[in-house]
Amino acid sequence: MVWLGACSKGVTPLVILDEGTVDHAVYIEKVLLVALKYGNQVFGSDWVFQQDGAKPHSHHLTQQWCRDNFPSFISKDRWPPNSPNLNPLDYSIWDELVNIINWNKVQSKQH
Repeated sequence: MVWLGACSKGVTPLVILDEGTVDHAVYIEKVLLVALKYGNQVFGSDWVFQQDGAKPHSHHLTQQWCRDNFPSFISKDRWPPNSPNLNPLDYSIWDELVNIINWNKVQSKQH
């Protein structure tokens, strides 16, 4: 699995996770720490973190971690419906990347 955050100022570092199911603990440890560091470096203390409805995102411990650590956070109870305008990575950017990657040259992350 691959995770990438995007905002008006650019994108976060790419997070490549091992194969298998990503639970809330892995998501917090490997992804949210990257998002928090990037957001704080780029925006200081004036930014809002939003995610989609994936199970690791909506887990109660993930929600609590986000409330405790991000300067501002949109909780799962306040998420708007899925929208290409709010989630461009899900609706267009990943599709474009899949189409332009030279898959013959892709190797595992160990190489």
